[in-house]
Amino acid sequence: MTLPVLHLSGTPYEQGVQHGRQLQAQIAHNLAIYFDRFWREANVSQAEVLQRAARYAAAIATDNAGYHAGMAGIAAGSGFSLAEIAALNVRYEILYYNNVVTALAKGTAAPPVDGCTAFAVAPAGTSNQHLLLGQNWDWIPEVRGALLHTSAPGQPATLAFTEAGIFGGKIGLNEAGLGLAINGITSMDDDWTRLSKPFHVRCYEILRQWTFAAAVNVVVGPGRACSANFLIAQVPDLAVDIEAAPQADNQLTWDDGCLVHTNHFVDPAGLGITEPDPEYRVTSCRRYDRMQELLRRSRPVSIPLLQNYLQDHTTPPKTICRHEDPAAPIDERYSTITAIIMDLHQRTLHITDGPPCENPFQEYALQS
Repeated sequence: MTLPVLHLSGTPYEQGVQHGRQLQAQIAHNLAIYFDRFWREANVSQAEVLQRAARYAAAIATDNAGYHAGMAGIAAGSGFSLAEIAALNVRYEILYYNNVVTALAKGTAAPPVDGCTAFAVAPAGTSNQHLLLGQNWDWIPEVRGALLHTSAPGQPATLAFTEAGIFGGKIGLNEAGLGLAINGITSMDDDWTRLSKPFHVRCYEILRQWTFAAAVNVVVGPGRACSANFLIAQVPDLAVDIEAAPQADNQLTWDDGCLVHTNHFVDPAGLGITEPDPEYRVTSCRRYDRMQELLRRSRPVSIPLLQNYLQDHTTPPKTICRHEDPAAPIDERYSTITAIIMDLHQRTLHITDGPPCENPFQEYALQS
């Protein structure tokens, strides 16, 4: 497995320095990928991206000083500027929002929000009677990631996947048996200029909570700049999927012992929002329905069976296990970067480096 595994400890700044030093080459690579995408997809120059990132960094310093210190540590460790590192950490708000704005200005459908398929299965429906959580994370094929094991005084230890240069982890679990899976979603109300708590800061905060209620409050608190979906679970059997629009949220709970989410709002009208790409909603719904079908096909489900489900190619061209389409425009080429399955009782994480049909799952334990 080529996915880097980092063991980070100390203060947020110290963890950031370790992150920056160990992933310097991958951070440089991701900066080049994203600055190119910002320009080609969103028509935002590197200079403008850095200006926006600096504004956001100042807001993050006020909202979460620890996260800001972590970004500063990554900058110091990697040799890049704080604005460059901040650009990676707020790339969700910048890229998703401007994709929609650019598309609407051209009178075309918005570029797709690709393409994660997330799920949770309650203990009653699993072969080992454990709470299982996971997803395929589909995104730009060239983006480099890493698995982070973190420990810090006063915080739960975490084991989480992140993109190189993004602080703290975005998909993972902690020692309190709490886990997080995510999906990108968009609405016409999204606007990065609100400078509300960014998506990746919320992921960081969720994974550092000891209780389910506190993790949920990270999402349903003050309003958001852009929409996002958070699937949060904690042992023994708690789970909620939160579709978070800028000024409203929809909380989904167990349905026959399962929770599934892809890249569309289940009931946008009920939240009083409009999605920018009705056509893409159709393909997201297909993956949603397919995962629901698979989870109900055979009970109880095991981790090997879930690994098989994440390899599914039944709904082409945008399947659960996603592969880059060389015939598609370059801005619409996405693939499964990693597949992750978490056993929240055991605090273990099974992860691939690439599409799960081509790359083996490797198991990591939080207490290793």
